[in-house]
Amino acid sequence: MLRALLTVAFVFALATPALAADAAEGAKSFATFCSTCHGEKGAGDGVAAAGLDPKPANFATAEFWKGKDDAYLTKVIKEGGAAVGKSPLMAPWGGVLDDAKIADVVAFMNTLKPTK
Repeated sequence: MLRALLTVAFVFALATPALAADAAEGAKSFATFCSTCHGEKGAGDGVAAAGLDPKPANFATAEFWKGKDDAYLTKVIKEGGAAVGKSPLMAPWGGVLDDAKIADVVAFMNTLKPTK
């Protein structure tokens, strides 16, 4: 009986899709935690950007997106810029945002990609 229940639970877990990241929720977290440096639209022009060297990344440029995928963005958000050889001024947010919230932020960031 226990084996049958475990089998059913395992099959259910495999058949249940993971929740998709929510860009709208990510926009809220981005506004709260990221926009001070990266700006409301991710152009690297937040109010704190003027005092930072190097300047925050501009997500609205094709140059930024070259060679970057969701795993890279997740690592930077979670572990900070130094984790990928970038500025240590990019703080690690993994202690503040859980994996689901980080996935939401990444989903929102993907909406900032230039279309051309």
